[in-house]
Amino acid sequence: MLQHARELLAVRSPLDAELIVSEILGAWWGHRIPEGDVEEVIGEALIDYAGTAGTPAALALLTGMAYLGTPRQAAEAEGAALELMGNGVARPGWADRVGMVAPEDCYVSRDVFGDQDSVVCTYSYGGAERHALVILVDRNKAGAVQPAGDPFAPAARAGHPPASGMVRDAWVSSQVDKLLDHCRREGRDNPLMRFEQLDPRDTKALLQSALDLTDGTDDPPVNDNFGTYHAFVRARVDILPPGGRLPQPPVYGPDRRATIAARFLASDEAEGLSDRSAASRCVDRIIDYGCTHDFGRPLRVSPVKCEMFLLDWLPRKVLLSPTEQEAVPHVLAAWVRWAGKRTGLPEEGVRTTLDALWDATAKFAEAYRDPSAFGLDRELVDRLLPDGDLEALPRRAFALPFLSGTHRRTGRHGFINLSTLDPADPDDRRILLEFEHPGADEEHIEAHERLTERLWDGEPLQLWDTAQSLLDVGYERHEILHRLIDVLERSGDDPEALRDALRVLRHEPPPE
Repeated sequence: MLQHARELLAVRSPLDAELIVSEILGAWWGHRIPEGDVEEVIGEALIDYAGTAGTPAALALLTGMAYLGTPRQAAEAEGAALELMGNGVARPGWADRVGMVAPEDCYVSRDVFGDQDSVVCTYSYGGAERHALVILVDRNKAGAVQPAGDPFAPAARAGHPPASGMVRDAWVSSQVDKLLDHCRREGRDNPLMRFEQLDPRDTKALLQSALDLTDGTDDPPVNDNFGTYHAFVRARVDILPPGGRLPQPPVYGPDRRATIAARFLASDEAEGLSDRSAASRCVDRIIDYGCTHDFGRPLRVSPVKCEMFLLDWLPRKVLLSPTEQEAVPHVLAAWVRWAGKRTGLPEEGVRTTLDALWDATAKFAEAYRDPSAFGLDRELVDRLLPDGDLEALPRRAFALPFLSGTHRRTGRHGFINLSTLDPADPDDRRILLEFEHPGADEEHIEAHERLTERLWDGEPLQLWDTAQSLLDVGYERHEILHRLIDVLERSGDDPEALRDALRVLRHEPPPE
């Protein structure tokens, strides 16, 4: 990294210097390591190493990190730089100008569907070297991510989401006027695009929220080279004026959702739906998806949203009956026409969304896999999925011995008919665990109960991810259960300690 920093001695522009330093800092951005915080393990260690090296390249790197690093890195880098300067190490020519950058104007180029925003912020160094930072904020992927900071609280589980999008990409342009002219023309000539100026204060609130969500997500779906711009983006967002507010999404309680569904089903657009019962259940899914995973926007329709709902969320999360599987594409098409009219979506936007929907419909039959297609008894599946959460089926079947051959042959445990037990009921779950562990003491059964409850609820999600990783490398089910129990007992009530312990366990070598 210090060798890379030699490039800083050859540039004159503070903008070029900042981009080089941001690229160096991006070498470890987004990585999670068992040893602790990667910014501390690598970033702060680099500052110590640069301070010891005492070369002009080291001072140049420290100068850049004092502006672009994390708050703790910035303080340490500034102290190390001052010490090197006191020892007579020469400063780069651009050093005094790095902190003189100031924001100018903010704009947004957005599609009429509300899928994503391209936020354009312009800056200059005392009126010179004007440049634009373009940040892509995605509003589709953000609703489905799992924040890394709190493994017990997925983004969509709270009453309202923590952000209105997530940063997916960023880049810098020195051709500011040319860029803005292009955006204005596209907003004027393309009926599916809009371009407008933003209040810098609201822009900061939007970008900070979106950046926080990106930073707090394990393996965020960002562009491959986003890491090289991350520190630059963080610093530029930080100098935007404070005081802005994010619009809060509306709250859709059960009554309001039911009212929306009733109005849709009574509309002209829904008149052609033949199976009204299946249509009612399908539209409930559509509304729930929009409220929970699309930042409280059930009426928003777009090609990308329809594809994600039909090809990703439904096949992964929802147990549909055969009639619902057949009905859902037609209900969704009627919903697009109805909701598009009520949100003012241009007719061209409605047509584009319907075209994407019909393309996705052909793939839906392949994407959706009904458990009964794999020979699983439908009644048994219904017991494991009383909430219809299809994604929970493998982890619940793993946690409980409900599908084992022994159960299906005997069907009894003492005087108890196992086929009548409800695995969602804690008392019945206890009986199933006692059946699997004959003669085990109370403490052992209670430990399995605690683990089974977590796997049943899927909290934290990393618990099941770890179990799958251990299965993949060859560990047996019961050994995995005991390894997970050990981690839970050692972590206690500390979610951060649990997350770190599971991360280490996921990298266990294969059994001998």
